[in-house]
Amino acid sequence: MLSAEAAGRAGTFVYRTARLLERRRFEYLFRSGSAAAVLGALAAYRNADGGYGNALEPDGRGPGSQPITTLSALHVLFEAGAAPDGVVEYLESVTALDGGLPFVHPNAAEFPRAPWWRVADRYGGELLTTANLVAALWRAGVVHPWVDRAAQFCWAGVDAITETHPYEAMGVVRFLDRAPDRDRAAAAAERIGALVRAAGYVRLGTGGVTPPGYADGELQDPHDYAPTPSSLARAWFTDEEFESSLDSVVDAQGEDGGWRVRWPAWAPVTEFEWAGVVTVENLVLLRDFGRWDPDVY
Repeated sequence: MLSAEAAGRAGTFVYRTARLLERRRFEYLFRSGSAAAVLGALAAYRNADGGYGNALEPDGRGPGSQPITTLSALHVLFEAGAAPDGVVEYLESVTALDGGLPFVHPNAAEFPRAPWWRVADRYGGELLTTANLVAALWRAGVVHPWVDRAAQFCWAGVDAITETHPYEAMGVVRFLDRAPDRDRAAAAAERIGALVRAAGYVRLGTGGVTPPGYADGELQDPHDYAPTPSSLARAWFTDEEFESSLDSVVDAQGEDGGWRVRWPAWAPVTEFEWAGVVTVENLVLLRDFGRWDPDVY
């Protein structure tokens, strides 16, 4: 369990180091803050095309809208109970000919960005990006022909998977958790989970295999695959494995009250921008799994 003292330190960390957006989210989620304040802070990251950029996703520092950055915005919009007006139109405008969305749009090329934010030689859709975005729009209740077409792209990608990696698998699970065809989703989730476990792409105790291209320590935990109690990925793990995973979240809190991401901080500002994000997210995770009493705030 996260103690009241530890929860208090987390709140102090947010006020000491986090961006205005994460401060507003913290206040809205755990204190008496308003959704309007959250949306006001988020609006600074929005562009005229309906997408989001401007380093909302800390690893992409350019001003232009990006699909993966817009995913971050959709998360906040849903959290604050706001409709994602204009987002589908933006996504439609940057969709590749194959029906999917790239991880990095070429407008990032001339701006500072993390080394893994590579602009592909060919403009094409990626399952990781598209699956996450379709899931977020389904969760928001969006009905639109573009969502249906993008879902077809995702299903084709899911059905073709014979091997995967953690970030793709997490995106696929988000998609399957929201897919209307529940029987098909459950069967696909069971297959993806078997691939993840067979490859060792999950930290279980001291075991696990770091995939190629991932930083040391970046291997995912069970709660990363199943961040909500209702996720299909929860069935991939025993109760003991999952409780140990949540214990690891509690144990990973720093002395300063915050949590850090596992990938490298490639620029000084990104360490604390990400730390504010992951601290709020971990508080939500622990709350949703009954690991602390939010009334301490």
